[in-house]
Amino acid sequence: MATIAQEVTDRILDQLKAGVCPWKQPWTGGTGSNLMPVNHVTGRAYSGVNVLLLWIRAQDAGYDNNRWLTYKQAQEAGGHVRKGEKGVRIVFVSTFERETQDGPERVPFLKSFTVFNVAQCEGLSVSADEPREPVNQHERDEDAEGFIRTTGAVIRHGEGRAYYRQSTDSIMIPDFETFTSASAYYATVFHELGHWTGAPSRLDRQFGKRFGDDAYAAEELVAELTSAFCCAELGMENTGADAAYIAHWVKFLTDHSNAILTAASKASKAMEYLRGKAIAEEVAA
Repeated sequence: MATIAQEVTDRILDQLKAGVCPWKQPWTGGTGSNLMPVNHVTGRAYSGVNVLLLWIRAQDAGYDNNRWLTYKQAQEAGGHVRKGEKGVRIVFVSTFERETQDGPERVPFLKSFTVFNVAQCEGLSVSADEPREPVNQHERDEDAEGFIRTTGAVIRHGEGRAYYRQSTDSIMIPDFETFTSASAYYATVFHELGHWTGAPSRLDRQFGKRFGDDAYAAEELVAELTSAFCCAELGMENTGADAAYIAHWVKFLTDHSNAILTAASKASKAMEYLRGKAIAEEVAA
C-alpha cells in the first residue's frame, strides 16, 4: 500500500504529467477558489501541500468557494454533506513518542482526513465572499507594493534578470516596465522574497542533507510555492509554466517522493514569515 506521502506526490504528479502546474493558477480578482482555502468552521487557512490539493479539487470541480470542512463539522454546523459527494483527502503531521538509548524521542508521521467544499453541503449558513477587484495588468498594485515594503527586503531594480544575492542580502530585479504584466512582476518579486526568507538570519532554510545534489531544486520549489501563496492572498494571476518547466518538476518529484510535502511546508512557513512582517507593521501603525 502506498504511503500517504507517495499518494499525495502521485496526485501532484498526475497534474504535472497532464501539463498542469497546480501552483500556477490563472486567478485575478473574483472569490472562492481564487483565494487561499480556509476551514469553514474555524476560519483557519490550510497550509502546506493541502493548499495545492484543495486548489486541484476546486479547479476540477469548478467550486467558486474557498471554504472546506469535515463531514462531522458539517453536521455540527447544522448541515450535512450531500449523499454521494466525494471528499478530498488532506494531510497533517502528528507525532508519537518512542524510547531510545538517549531517552524519549518525538517521531513525526503523517495522518490524513477528508474534507468537503461547502458547495457539496446542504443546510449550512454560507455568506458570500467579498469579491476582489481584478488586478490591473499594466499598473502597480497598491496592496502588493505595501506588502513588499513591509518585508524590509532590499530590492534593487535595473538588472537583466531576477535573483536573490546572498552576499549582499538583496533582491535584484528587472524594472517593472520590462515585465509582460504587473502580475508577472509581482510573482517574480514574491519568488525572490521566498529565497530571501531562507537566509540564516531569518528562517535558516537548508536542504543539503535531505536532497543532496538536488538541494537547489528543492529551494527553487519552495520559492515557487511561496510566490503562488503570495499571489493567491493578493488575488493575482500566477501562470506561465511551459513544457520544459513542468518536465523539470516531474523529474524532481519522481526522484524525491517527499519533496512536495517538505517544500510546501517550508513555503507556508515563508509565507507566514512575510505575513508576520505585514501584521507587525499594521500593529505598529
